[in-house]
Amino acid sequence: MMDDIWKRDEIESPCVKLCVMHPAEGICMGCYRTLTEIGGWSGMSAEARRAVMAELPSRAPRVAGARRGGREGRMRREG
Repeated sequence: MMDDIWKRDEIESPCVKLCVMHPAEGICMGCYRTLTEIGGWSGMSAEARRAVMAELPSRAPRVAGARRGGREGRMRREG
């Protein structure tokens, strides 16, 4: 039974190690997943992971411009 877990085709995590949850949207500002998706990722089937991955690009605009620091923040202050 455990061998099935190790032999399955894995969909890599979209995590970019910028783990900050947007307070209003409830999605991570780095990977655009919900806390439920992040917490359940390792137990998801490949099909479920593919479904989440397909939806992530459409979530990006929901948190666009929300970061205040870094290059994006400097560009807004200078512009």
